[in-house]
Amino acid sequence: MAKRDYYEVLGVSKGATAEELKKAYRTKAKELHPDRNSDNPNAEAQFKEVNEAYDCLKDADKKAAYDRFGHAAFDGGMGGGPRGGGYQGQGDFASAFSDVFDDLFGDFMGGRGGGGRSRAARGADLRYNLRVTLEEAYKGIAKTINVPSSVQCDGCNGSGAEGGAEPTACPTCSGMGKVRAQQGFFTVERTCPTCGGLGQIIKNPCKKCGGSGRTERERSLSVNIPSGVETGTRIRLAGEGEAGMRGGPAGDLYIFIDVKEHPIFQRDGVNLHCRVPVSMTAAALGGDIEVPTIDGGRSRVKIPSGSQSGRQMRLRGKGMPPLRGSGHGDMFIELAVETPVNLTSKQKELLREFEKMSEDNNPESKSFFGSVKDFWDSMKG
Repeated sequence: MAKRDYYEVLGVSKGATAEELKKAYRTKAKELHPDRNSDNPNAEAQFKEVNEAYDCLKDADKKAAYDRFGHAAFDGGMGGGPRGGGYQGQGDFASAFSDVFDDLFGDFMGGRGGGGRSRAARGADLRYNLRVTLEEAYKGIAKTINVPSSVQCDGCNGSGAEGGAEPTACPTCSGMGKVRAQQGFFTVERTCPTCGGLGQIIKNPCKKCGGSGRTERERSLSVNIPSGVETGTRIRLAGEGEAGMRGGPAGDLYIFIDVKEHPIFQRDGVNLHCRVPVSMTAAALGGDIEVPTIDGGRSRVKIPSGSQSGRQMRLRGKGMPPLRGSGHGDMFIELAVETPVNLTSKQKELLREFEKMSEDNNPESKSFFGSVKDFWDSMKG
């Protein structure tokens, strides 16, 4: 039975480009794959025919010979034509199919188009937890931190080889970092067991770092903490993480901020709250009190007469600065009316006398207990 024209097999014209040929082959290969056509006894033969056609036409020399002489170019009748261009067994089929495998999955698996995986692995990112005071978060500050990390080995300049010599290509994978194995119709790629996927081996490892290209050392770094940071704020220092393997780029250092609790101020975003105790007489009579501010200053606050516990007063612009932006939040003063303790006999006597004279000076109590009396009376009725 005469062979069909290769262009007809792939369903393309004779002037098709390499990209059009690959696209047509990919479509046909997926359509005719035996695993997807178990009910078609001719599927395997058709699948091989498609692979034979593409194996010839993807090669520029073979394609030129086929375009000029047709199938005769590979039957031995044309002395100048290349031999072995057609389907000669599973090996050539695997070569053809692997091109499509790379096209479909190359980006996911690493592919061949980029010449194998990167020889130098990037270093890991590091995390450092840094505690600052509320005052430091208000002003911003430069902190010096000590970070234990992997740094580039100065004995081999990060190459991993003694004296800084260049690594050599891995003989197992020829520098690709991957090895391929044929399993049925598929070519499976695995990480090279000899070089661990780096594509290179070191014949004489550096004695200082053991061939990794990096050593452990504590580094001192100066970190600028901007004003307005909060607990959970993350600061990234590019390239200050762990050194890469064999001269690879360093990772990043991430500093996570934790703002300590303050004995006087409670923070709520850019606002601050301060609970100030006042005496019973000061709350009743009113007056001025002096309160601290986060910048280290003092502010005078006027307490209205008859103030109750929980009353708030606002000091505008006395809060925290935003992390990004201008201005400041506010500071809220909350009064806590303090009941005196450890009274003397004289003080108790004066308070009892004051209570007798204060029946009409407690409107909230009068209203509450009046409602209670009405409630009890209604229950009796």
